[in-house]
Amino acid sequence: MGKKEKKKDGAFDPRALSPQEKLKFEIAQELGLDAKVMEGGWRSLTAKESGRIGGLITKRKREMKEEALREE
Repeated sequence: MGKKEKKKDGAFDPRALSPQEKLKFEIAQELGLDAKVMEGGWRSLTAKESGRIGGLITKRKREMKEEALREE
């Protein structure tokens, strides 16, 4: 890991999130994984849990894009 890369494990601060991370955390909350993320960071999730979050992020972004296109 290079010096510029930020290590993503350890303490999790929900107040310092980018819009992308906010969406990711919202989905984790919906799946009941927020406590696990708060305690152990994103790396504490299993591959199955991470994949589920990723799939729902993709679905949500697609829905948001379609909705934006309908409003034009």
